[in-house]
Amino acid sequence: MSDPRYPIGKFVPPATFDAATRARLVDEIAAAPARLREAVSGLSADQLAERYREGGWTLKQVVHHVADSHLNAYVRFKLAATEDEPLVTTYEEQLWAELPDATSADLSASLALLDALHARWVAFLRGLSDAQLQRTFRHPEHGLVTLDRNLALYAWHGRHHAAHVTSTRERKGW
Repeated sequence: MSDPRYPIGKFVPPATFDAATRARLVDEIAAAPARLREAVSGLSADQLAERYREGGWTLKQVVHHVADSHLNAYVRFKLAATEDEPLVTTYEEQLWAELPDATSADLSASLALLDALHARWVAFLRGLSDAQLQRTFRHPEHGLVTLDRNLALYAWHGRHHAAHVTSTRERKGW
């Protein structure tokens, strides 16, 4: 791993979205909570306070970030499925990561939130047609975004942050 910011590489969307690709991406979103739970399993409070890279978040902040980010993503999916090109808001993820719940709260709440959120999200995603997955939302920084692209992004996002934890464990010999 040459860049600890991207332990599985930077996000690259699939060239095309077909039924098999979409099903695989939804399966990855379904697996994300268990993957993250397994990644942090058995870590002590001191280990969770370690940063995955110099200047990066602590492992605890990473877990809380995934819950925050995926909650925002779920809402964006629902907006795009029910409105015509809704304008979504951004959020200051770096500032959210510094709030008390992200720096000191126990991980159990965020892990439980991810379990419940992903159960709903996956049920929702599996019910969408190919045409619905081509619907869009407008992001202030990224322009028009299809749900297909966002599906791929969040499948990657869950793996990306779980890898922050697992690569730290490997590097530290935990």
